Amino acid sequence: MPEPRESGRASSPKGDLVMAITLRTYVPADAVPTWQVYYAAIRRTAIRDYTEEQVRAWAPDQTDVDAHAWADRRAAAHTFVVCVDDVVVGFSDFTDDGLLDMLFVHPDHSGRGIARLLVEKVQEEAGKRGLTRLVTHASRTARPAFEALGFVVDRENPTNQTRSGVIIPNYDMHYDFP
Repeated sequence: MPEPRESGRASSPKGDLVMAITLRTYVPADAVPTWQVYYAAIRRTAIRDYTEEQVRAWAPDQTDVDAHAWADRRAAAHTFVVCVDDVVVGFSDFTDDGLLDMLFVHPDHSGRGIARLLVEKVQEEAGKRGLTRLVTHASRTARPAFEALGFVVDRENPTNQTRSGVIIPNYDMHYDFP
């Protein structure tokens, strides 16, 4: 039986439109839309904190992506998506061992509370599964959002993460449930 959807309505930043916002569990049809959110978030948002070379290694051109591996990874985790007017605009996930692996919001929808909605859902679901701690490897771009949501930096990783031989610095962070 599918998980119930959580939904609401919000005004656009200009205040002139009302958008239907839905938070739901990932389904296989979300594979391509979540990849597109990931790609856009890195290429258009993370570029302010990383070099062009780092961004290209982190989010390679779509012809270089293994779509099946992407879909399998999303399905293997507890993944949630946020849709605005039925279009996927953000997603996040966590694994059974408490790793919040992905948190990405399309840059056209940043600053609207979508990351908060996703992380709060992950925290809620992880807590229901008996986890007492979430950990993440936050990018420079995502660090402030995670800190605002109660995550604490454990250490900076200036050289630990590489993609295609390119170093992409990040931060180990954790969130302990109250």
